[in-house]
Amino acid sequence: MASRFARFQRSSAKGLISKGTRSVAGQVLVFQVALVVLLVTAGVFALVLQSERDTSAEAKRRSTAVAQTFAHSPGILAALRAPEPSKILQPRTEAARRAAGVDFIVVMDTKGIRYTHPLPDRIGKRFVGKIGPSLAGKVYVESVKGPLGREVQATVPIKNADSNVVALVSAGMKVKNVESQVDRQLPIILGAGAGALALSTGVTVLVGRRLRRQTHSLAPDEMTLMYEHHDTVLHSVKEGVLIVAADGRLMLANDEARRLLELPPDVEGRLVSDLPGLDPETKALLASGHEATDEVHLAGDRLLAVNQRPTDREGGPKGTVVTLRDTTELQAVTGRADVARERLRLLYDAGLHIGTTLDVLRTADELACVPVPRFADFVTVDLADAVLHGEEPAPTAKDMRRAAVRGIRDDHPLSEQGRLFDYLPSTPQARGYGSGRSQLVSDLPTATGWRVQDPGRAEAIIGYGIHSLISAPIQASGVVLGMANFWRARPRQPFDEEDLSLAEELVARAAISIDNARRYTREHALAVTLQRSLLPQAVPEQNALDIAYRYLPAQSGVGGDWFDVIPLPGSRVALAVGDVVGHGLHAAATMGRLRTAVHNFSALDLPPDELLSHLDDLVGRIDQNEAAESAAGLVGATCLYGIYDPVTRSYITARAGHLAPALVQPDGTVTFPDVPAGPPLGLGGMPFQTAELCLAEGTQLVLYTDGLIEDRRRDLDLGMELLRDALTGHPGRPPEETCQDVLDSLLPERPKDDVALLVACTRELPPDRIADWDVPPDPAAVAGMRDAVSEKLDAWGLSELGFTTELVLSELITNAIRYGAEPFHVRLIRDRTLICEVSDGSSTSPHLRYAATTDEGGRGLFLVSQMAERWGTRYTPQGKVIWAEQALPKAVQQPVPAPADVATPPDEEAAGPGTPS
Repeated sequence: MASRFARFQRSSAKGLISKGTRSVAGQVLVFQVALVVLLVTAGVFALVLQSERDTSAEAKRRSTAVAQTFAHSPGILAALRAPEPSKILQPRTEAARRAAGVDFIVVMDTKGIRYTHPLPDRIGKRFVGKIGPSLAGKVYVESVKGPLGREVQATVPIKNADSNVVALVSAGMKVKNVESQVDRQLPIILGAGAGALALSTGVTVLVGRRLRRQTHSLAPDEMTLMYEHHDTVLHSVKEGVLIVAADGRLMLANDEARRLLELPPDVEGRLVSDLPGLDPETKALLASGHEATDEVHLAGDRLLAVNQRPTDREGGPKGTVVTLRDTTELQAVTGRADVARERLRLLYDAGLHIGTTLDVLRTADELACVPVPRFADFVTVDLADAVLHGEEPAPTAKDMRRAAVRGIRDDHPLSEQGRLFDYLPSTPQARGYGSGRSQLVSDLPTATGWRVQDPGRAEAIIGYGIHSLISAPIQASGVVLGMANFWRARPRQPFDEEDLSLAEELVARAAISIDNARRYTREHALAVTLQRSLLPQAVPEQNALDIAYRYLPAQSGVGGDWFDVIPLPGSRVALAVGDVVGHGLHAAATMGRLRTAVHNFSALDLPPDELLSHLDDLVGRIDQNEAAESAAGLVGATCLYGIYDPVTRSYITARAGHLAPALVQPDGTVTFPDVPAGPPLGLGGMPFQTAELCLAEGTQLVLYTDGLIEDRRRDLDLGMELLRDALTGHPGRPPEETCQDVLDSLLPERPKDDVALLVACTRELPPDRIADWDVPPDPAAVAGMRDAVSEKLDAWGLSELGFTTELVLSELITNAIRYGAEPFHVRLIRDRTLICEVSDGSSTSPHLRYAATTDEGGRGLFLVSQMAERWGTRYTPQGKVIWAEQALPKAVQQPVPAPADVATPPDEEAAGPGTPS
């Protein structure tokens, strides 16, 4: 209270500088100045409006008078009858205009054609303005935009002796030329306003100084707040407050001080030494003015803690401020407060240390650790066995597994961790589990129900000195998940009812964490199962690449990382890797949708850039639909897609917001190719671009997601360098070893994000397994191609496929020559299947149709589809390729040999190397 009063005095001394216009005096000054400025501004505005109105009225009056005077002037009718009225009227109108002080006098006929005008080039042209009212015999005044500018003009009819209108006269002047009163009156108003402003400001300053002295430069809200604080101190503060002047007189006593000291109503103004009922030591302290801190003095039957501080430290009036606090019950409460403080600290530690992870066993162990030894000597936690697997617990205390055991010693007789219990109904655990209420057993040696479960162990527990038990149900959302057992041994006191409430509070805090961990375990298991079912279960059989892969879920759960290996026609293989932002079921389900879409689009044999464009459109539609339904879209998805051709050793790839692949050359050097970066999927608006690479046999393609190289402790560039170091300097290392070495080098023990890693070692299809021919654009060339193909099949040992292959090629070549465009080309590829390809320069797509019995044609592609296992069409920049595949006889099915500098995988070693026939 003393420091608060001192701050108030200090703020009063500096009010003039620091408060400014927030004080009452400052606000009065600002209000007076604003009022004078407003009055001056209103006077000027009114003068301007009045001047504008007078100017317009003056212009109309003078224009009308001049026009009427000229219209009735002598000789005007005679001049109008003259052969050339302009020669007579022009000098007269100009002389009258100068004499009358107007800007123009125009005489015109009844059609509005001018006879006169101040600008001679306007004579003979039509008058600007309305002449209808004047032709009817009226005087018409208007404001127009004329040749001379903005004008006020009056048009008057000229009548003959028969009162017929024979001509018109218009006189007018520019509004700006009318003499205004503003220029004369404005300086007077401004001068008077400035004088009034100066006078009012001076008077206000004088008044403001007096107000500042009286109000200490306080603002109105501060004055209101000061009086509210004053009333609070007097009537609401539950602490006695006294203000004593330097001469020992009591200046202020609030209600609490009157109650504690039992002061009379008229105490203000009396000397402290004259106050009745005060202890002499208390009177001496109050009269001395010395500082005091929590000095205990007797006042009747009360013990008061007295604090006293001087009020003149910051330039205020001399005196002291005293605070009084009743401490009579303090000693009695101190003991209970220490116990309560310890219990609150225990609960605080429980909230801090229980539930740090989403692991059920870890959370149970944390619940057992916190109460030892402050609350219990030993703690055991038993959970329903189903809870440990993320499932709903059973309704009875059957299949209870000990999840945690903690104690002050390790040689205790309590059951070990991991043991399975079927608690009998008479045990405290079974009663608490079934009822959901805690069980207190204050004296274990005399209790009998808990002994039935295991009499031998019960005797060992009692012999060890354990004498008291609290068994509290771990309950969340109305479901009991298990039991927490608190044990005490000698020489500590047994548990009581207060301990029971503390145990319930402690377990209640832990129950939420255990239930969350259980739910997470269930969701994590579902997400892992879903994702495992959506990811590739095995690498498909193909001869183009030797492939190894890894997928590691994150510590916090599965995510949206995925990869795929998709065989394509022509012995080609598509490699894809992608990432969906987020974790859990939604990310895993979204990943499955994207992977399915990539499979569907790859079945169309689209180039990588076109496939990503279709995928981008699909993601955009998914986002729109989900945003409209549940306000949740994909949020973010990336993809890297590439196609490797073992015939040409070309790798064509494109990426949508994903990281570029790494290339490990056969000599062990590592490069990161410059693949054009496209936007993430779903943004739209920007095309994707491809990069084409020619890869040497034995090159390793390393595709990965950002979880491999990014981490909270390192940035992207550092992760890329670590990946380069892990891949460099290992020529001939198998893909399986590459995967494992990369993960060991880059990932921590528990990664924060999920990781997908795909390593593919390239192979080249041997030239002796490929045959191709250029075909002349002549249907007669089909016979020669059949012979050439038959010879090649005989050389390959595939004579039994000759008839079918010749038939298929005949139909495809004939179809290309008839409906396609040059150049025509045929290629045979012997891989795991026999692939026949016919290419031409047309992009028209053939369609399979079923011909009627009376049709002469239309059966070619139908025969191809019946003879071949698969057939289809893919488009190239030069045209299209129609292909068909046939299964090889088992006797000649041999895989492509692995490159010499790449170790052969174990499965292929067992099968033996393949050699072409």
